[in-house]
Amino acid sequence: MAELLQFDNPFYELSALLVVAILVGALATLLRQPLIIAFIAVGIIAGPAWLSIIEGQEAFDLLATMGIALLLFVVGLKLDIGLIRQSGPVALYTGIGQVLFTSIIGYGIAIALGISWLHALYVAVALTFSSTIIIVKLLSDKREIDSLHGRIAVGLLIVQDIVVVLVMIGLTAFGAGEEGDTSLLQEAGLVALYGTLFVGGIVLITRYVIGPVFRIFARSQELLVLGAIGWALILAATGDMLGLSKEVGAFIAGVSLASTPFREAIGTRLVSLRDFLLLFFFLSLGADLDLSRLGAQIVPALVFSAFVLIGNPLIVMTITGIMGYRKRTGFLSGLTVAQISEFSLILAAMGLAVGHIDDDTLGLITLVGLVTIGTSTYLILYSHSIYDRIGKYLSLFEREQDIEHELYDRGDTITPDVIVYGLGRYGGSIVEQLRARGYQVLGVDFDPEMIEQWRDAGLPTQYGDAEDPEFPGSLPAGSRWVVSTMRDEHVSRALLHGLEHHGYPCQVAVTADRDDVADRLRQEGAHLVLMPYPDAAKEAADVLDNSLSGLDQSEEQSEP
Repeated sequence: MAELLQFDNPFYELSALLVVAILVGALATLLRQPLIIAFIAVGIIAGPAWLSIIEGQEAFDLLATMGIALLLFVVGLKLDIGLIRQSGPVALYTGIGQVLFTSIIGYGIAIALGISWLHALYVAVALTFSSTIIIVKLLSDKREIDSLHGRIAVGLLIVQDIVVVLVMIGLTAFGAGEEGDTSLLQEAGLVALYGTLFVGGIVLITRYVIGPVFRIFARSQELLVLGAIGWALILAATGDMLGLSKEVGAFIAGVSLASTPFREAIGTRLVSLRDFLLLFFFLSLGADLDLSRLGAQIVPALVFSAFVLIGNPLIVMTITGIMGYRKRTGFLSGLTVAQISEFSLILAAMGLAVGHIDDDTLGLITLVGLVTIGTSTYLILYSHSIYDRIGKYLSLFEREQDIEHELYDRGDTITPDVIVYGLGRYGGSIVEQLRARGYQVLGVDFDPEMIEQWRDAGLPTQYGDAEDPEFPGSLPAGSRWVVSTMRDEHVSRALLHGLEHHGYPCQVAVTADRDDVADRLRQEGAHLVLMPYPDAAKEAADVLDNSLSGLDQSEEQSEP
């Protein structure tokens, strides 16, 4: 079988490889697994251990290097320190605390397992980073990216990304010091000098050149993308020549464009290309794994995986609890770091390239990645259901008076006629119409920014998540209606059950898009189901009907 799939033509080789990647990727999608796992599996399948499709390793290595460079470029492009400020100190403290505690405890576990100090250091650092790509996608799919725990997670990931770059710079200096006759201190000094000059030059170019040049590029979308890729690769090559590494150079290229008005357009167009090129990194990683030697790594991999899956969330929950956040916020934020990152695998590959670690350590880190990424995906997808089952046991991680109550629960001074969950366009319009009719309204949302905007507009607001089963117990008594404007059936059912559980005496209106969903929600106890699209269509038809009737009457009157 393997001999039949060996090709002399690299084009045939690439085509066969993509066929395997598509099939395995489709299976991973059906299983709701990230494609990172699928691509590593494809590397194992297509590598010398099985089908031996991958032969032209040099070409794949070049594509993989470009993929890593673009990954760092996009990270730099989207680096927004403002997101950390929006989340408050919790993102900074949680990010730094999680990196420190995970690396220290992970290093201790590695030493206890008999791993040498340098290899243990790599393993410990690899355990600290979580996958931005996976977490942001999962939170976006669940519409939780703007929730409090989503913002904490994103801010935490930004802190991790900054640490990744610093580690890469340190790794570059450390690796350079061992290659030549000069001391590590001298090489580190040279790297610092070159880095300072490099960054200083880019700052000047960014201030005086980047804006005018990219405004010219922006006249053509194709030229804008090409110019961004060229800029990323030029600085990646420059960084490599200066001893800073291609990854750091590409990251700085992204940061240099982060303040331009073109960063969103560039970032959205490069994501697909980045993901395609990263395919080859994960393929190469899988193909290089020696399956005959992985058996000895299974037990250590399971130990480290258990630490990442359980220990990392506990670390985050402890820090957020100390800072005064609710146990639910800490739990949902903690689950987002229950896996290692693609950066962990990249750092391990860099360590192998400079001779700091061996294939066994790389295989160990890769196994931990496969286990933790695969498992944590389901943990994040079903995080609310998991919390419903174990939330009562997590009171240890919560203060009696939490900061969320102090910051957001501002609605207890009024007795609202209506409580409206969800202050987006639809919910906000309902709020405005009710207030215009003289009703007292309390707005509830899980987006802190939305809360602040409406509070500034004079609306009593309260921070809350409709899926939080404990939240209805904090609502002010006396409301006649609770209205949910969120069209997710699961969210509506959770709210209905929460209100019923706490015995909150009111009428409940929920929102749906389809008749079958509306029927199920009525059976669950909803007194009214709002259907924005059919209702809006009916209102538009009524307006058009009245207009057409008026025209017909005018025409009849104008006839002789």
